[in-house]
Amino acid sequence: MTSSNSSSRLKPDTRLAHSGRDPQSFHGFVNPPVVHASTVLYPDSQTLVTGGQTYSYARRGNPTTDSLEDAIKEMEGAAGAKIANSGLNAIALAILSCVKAGDHILIVDTAYGPTRHFADTVLPNFGVSVEYFDPHLGSDIKSLFRPETTAVFTESPGSLTFEMQDIPAISAAAHEIGATVLMDNTWATSLYCQPLALGVDLSIQAGTKYIVGHSDAMLGVVAANEKAWKGLNAVHGAMGSHVAPDDIFLGLRGLRTLSVRLERHQKNTLTVLDWLKDQSSVGSISYPALPTDPGYEIWKRDCSGSSGLCAFHFPDGTSQDQTHAFLDALQLFGLGYSWGGFESLAIPVRLKGMRSATPVSETAQSVRLHIGLEDPEDLIRDLVQALKKAFG
Repeated sequence: MTSSNSSSRLKPDTRLAHSGRDPQSFHGFVNPPVVHASTVLYPDSQTLVTGGQTYSYARRGNPTTDSLEDAIKEMEGAAGAKIANSGLNAIALAILSCVKAGDHILIVDTAYGPTRHFADTVLPNFGVSVEYFDPHLGSDIKSLFRPETTAVFTESPGSLTFEMQDIPAISAAAHEIGATVLMDNTWATSLYCQPLALGVDLSIQAGTKYIVGHSDAMLGVVAANEKAWKGLNAVHGAMGSHVAPDDIFLGLRGLRTLSVRLERHQKNTLTVLDWLKDQSSVGSISYPALPTDPGYEIWKRDCSGSSGLCAFHFPDGTSQDQTHAFLDALQLFGLGYSWGGFESLAIPVRLKGMRSATPVSETAQSVRLHIGLEDPEDLIRDLVQALKKAFG
């Protein structure tokens, strides 16, 4: 394993290949072992009562969990990282590590739907006040601060509608009042966006998506800077969060190929969208990496690449029946939630009840696509036949 000083000089692709593993610690094997364990034995009673050894109980970590946490820590430039059993669990863990009864948290109006559900149904029961804000606020978010505001939750780009946020401006404003800034960075991953470098305190990813990358494991990760690390570590331990070692192994395996997969996702997506933009049955496209997207300048400033998740919007007057006919005609695009795997997916965009601080059309017909690793020409042919069946 490279030292932290030398690894900081390595390029991201090299860090992905080498971080979180030390072959000489495990008899020269390239990959760290998958440790299936619960009980840890101590050599004597003195070591047991003082906790004088590296591992105490498998819930608090083992060599497998350490490997992934170390890799995430290195990729994020973090003081520490913790693993959760899903992206939503990682979000909940991060939020609970920085709020308490009587606090006020600001959450971007475009946040992932389950994040909103957690905030609306769980946080009020613990005496935490929740308020949603327009993703375009930037530094003007300070107009919403209260004396009890302790956290600001961001997601850039936003779920379903892909608005980019001015994260450095929001972070600077929040830090003026000592508030903690959280960011869901699942779309870009730490490879294409570095939230902690933009001023964020807690960087979150649904590792189920691009880190695992093969639609075969649930995983969440949270990386913290020095300010937020103590609270994150404490709450993670107190909640008994633990992920099965086989799932962690799949996360580690996926991490090694993250760069080459994302590069292909990005290339395929740009190819498909370049065709899609010229179709008469398509009104507009939401994808921050396109120069025509309203968030393009922020994306260009804060990100070094883009992923496979995007959305397109049918023209006014399109019916829900036509949208469903299009989706039902797809053959290579599966109909299903999640994304980030090797396969292409599609879902209808449903915004009813999903916004409160920003005006949106709840009747407009839109589709979210995840562009997978298939040949883009085949994906385009699939879209062609589906559009023909829906629109003639």
